[in-house]
Amino acid sequence: MPDAPAPIAVRDHKTLDSARPFVALLLVRRLTTKTASNGNPFLSVEFGDRTGSFTATLFADHPQFDLLKALPEGSALRLEGKVEFYQGRLSPRIGKLEALDEAALAEPGMLENLVEITPLDPVALWTEFNALVDGIAHDELRLTTRGVFEEIGEAFRVSPAAIAMHHAYRHGLLEHTVRMARAAKALLPLYPEVDPSLVLAGILLHDTGKVIEYEGTLTTRRSRKGILQGHVVLGYQLARKHGIKARLDAGRLERLEHIILSHQGEPEWGAAVYAATPEGVFVSMIDNLDAKMGMVQRALRQANEGDEFSERLPGLNTQLLTRPVNE
Repeated sequence: MPDAPAPIAVRDHKTLDSARPFVALLLVRRLTTKTASNGNPFLSVEFGDRTGSFTATLFADHPQFDLLKALPEGSALRLEGKVEFYQGRLSPRIGKLEALDEAALAEPGMLENLVEITPLDPVALWTEFNALVDGIAHDELRLTTRGVFEEIGEAFRVSPAAIAMHHAYRHGLLEHTVRMARAAKALLPLYPEVDPSLVLAGILLHDTGKVIEYEGTLTTRRSRKGILQGHVVLGYQLARKHGIKARLDAGRLERLEHIILSHQGEPEWGAAVYAATPEGVFVSMIDNLDAKMGMVQRALRQANEGDEFSERLPGLNTQLLTRPVNE
């Protein structure tokens, strides 16, 4: 009897011909029950691994419908199917499904293949991050920042920066924050009106509420507090708590809180207020820059050699040209 075919990654599916059978080890990232126009239920499921994701549909008459419907988001499974495309996007025909147990997930390399992680070295990022905290010149701002990360450090080190939009992978929040600090250091000499210590503390603290807003190891979902309060308010609470403890003066504490409350830029994007200080405007712009460039970098990493454009990126409201400049 021939050996079972080795599982392939999501990225590899896109290079296969239609109707080609495949096997993959995947996570159930999102699972939504919907109703068709004829009244019959169906499942819309986002499957993924560390190389990407795709969405498939299962109708109620599919033999695996009940099994999949009963699985919680974040479940890992072995999927057999056939390659199909819908409107240019991978949308495979699902065959057999088999949920993976804890023993299978404990096998060497399994989690690393299922969960997308930062393309950078997370150990080096964490070392650089801690040096950035130590580099805050203002004593009470440095103590405030250090106090927050003494409380949430390990969760921050591994957390994604988003569920889907940008840096939405393990260590993504750390990567995003360090990249913002690098950009700030390059740009601060151009804007002497901006206080460097406030900017650096604000950047390091701006998304700290996400360690409370998000939960889950294999997949990311919003927590109860995340839904009811959101990371902007949760981050503001962390900064205020440790600012008061560090005896940060009222004026700087107010400005630090304002950076966190305004960093999303627009109320429709989640900001509590518009940026109204030099430091608030500066941090908000750098946050927007790195978020969008993070989308660009991820799309380029996931592009296949033959692709000219990526799929539509919601955060950019367009597709991205993925060919190098000289092509």
